[in-house]
Amino acid sequence: MAYSTLRVDRLDRGVVWVDIDNPPANAISDALVDDLDALLLELEGDKSARVIVLASAHPKNFVAGADLKMMTQNASKYAGQGGAIRDAASRMQRVFDRVAKFPRPVIAAIHGHALGGGCELALACDFRIMSGGTIGLTEVSLGLIPGAGGTQRMTALLGRAKATELIFFAKRLTKEEAETIGLVTKAVEPDRLREEVLAFAESLSERAVFAMGLAKQAIDAAIPLEGGLRVEAENFERTFSTGEPLEGIAAFLQKRPAKFLKDTAAKA
Repeated sequence: MAYSTLRVDRLDRGVVWVDIDNPPANAISDALVDDLDALLLELEGDKSARVIVLASAHPKNFVAGADLKMMTQNASKYAGQGGAIRDAASRMQRVFDRVAKFPRPVIAAIHGHALGGGCELALACDFRIMSGGTIGLTEVSLGLIPGAGGTQRMTALLGRAKATELIFFAKRLTKEEAETIGLVTKAVEPDRLREEVLAFAESLSERAVFAMGLAKQAIDAAIPLEGGLRVEAENFERTFSTGEPLEGIAAFLQKRPAKFLKDTAAKA
């Protein structure tokens, strides 16, 4: 099957290498979400696909997160349609959850920035190997919250205290910082990323990958996710009623610091 935003290579030992290719910035779009959904459906039934690698064709970004211009346009379009933004977030959650629940190992090969939604996609993978750029859930700097599973998966991975710190301060971590706290599995040199990821993937593929899938299912049963994802999607929509995303996204697009205090100062 052909995909407009993905390049799929079937390599030795059952490794499937997927380059995300959604120019100009590898932003998460409806087309990319649809392609990921269709690819995962295809590979779930293909037992020759033993390990999946999600990588990037962009020189600077793993995945850039949601298209902010499209997000603001959609917010205006959906104004007065209760639940529309929530439903859009839920759609992304479902596809990323499909990555997380894929019945064999999934590796994120990160060579550039993985911020916001890009970090959320990486968090949905079983392993993250990173060679450059920064990683983090940066949505609060825009007046938003992570809406594609990030609040849930970062908390499960790192614990409440560290997740709260990283999300509230919209921290961008280097590969070394991320490795130190366990956000990424391994930090590697840029010129060794493909080599290191392939070695890691092949090592997994030689093992009992179907048992790994069953183990993943059992591990997931210890951390119920559905209720948290529902609250996350609802609260993602509620951020638009605060007015903060209008300032945060405008500041980002204009390359200036956001001024969330300005309304408070004006009323003081």
